[in-house]
This record gives sequence, structure tokens and C-alpha cells, in this order.
Amino acid sequence: MSNETKRDVLEKLIECYSEVSDAYTNETGSPYYRDDEPNYLDEYDAALPDDLPVIPEAVGCMITKMKPICNSILASQYRDYGNDHRWIIKHYDTFALAWLLGVWRVEETGEIVKLEAE
Repeated sequence: MSNETKRDVLEKLIECYSEVSDAYTNETGSPYYRDDEPNYLDEYDAALPDDLPVIPEAVGCMITKMKPICNSILASQYRDYGNDHRWIIKHYDTFALAWLLGVWRVEETGEIVKLEAE
């Protein structure tokens, strides 16, 4: 594993793309790309993480219901949610990440759920 971030790798890729573009433009006299191409670094910054937490649909429904009315994971810990509660205890780190990010992948369907900002 390297110490580079994914953004570091993307920036290197963009630099290589720029070098190819400049070489093509110098050799042919016409631009390799158009000026109206999107800023990929801005898109990358706005994109969701690659490693979203994967949680059961029922647990996601619980987060969707509880997060707007509870400002803490601990506020909902004393309720018994049956199997969902047991899943949360067993996978507390995944649950906490989904709660904090407000976005996760549904285990059963692969769908990405993103809570709307309040």
C-alpha cells in the first residue's frame, strides 16, 4: 500500500493527460481537447467515497428515521430493534460510518442511499 491518496493519483493522471494534450497540440497544431471539458478535480471532490459502508436495508431505514430526530448515535442505543439492533452491535463501526456520512450502499440491492441535508 502506498502513502498516496486517491486524489494524488488523480492529479498525476491529469498531469499526464495535460502532457499528452500539449504534445498532440504542438505536433498537429489543433487542440487535443475542448475548453468546455469539465473540471475533473471538482467532480472528484464532489463524488462519493469508493468505500461506502454497506448496511442492511432495515438498518438504513432506521438511520433514515432516527438521524433527523436524534443528534447522536447513542440517543437511539436504548431502543430494541431486534435483529437490526444485533447487526448494529456486531457491525458498530460500519453503522457509525453510515450514520456520520449520511450515505451508504444497501446490502440487498446495491443501491446508494444518501440522506438529504437538513
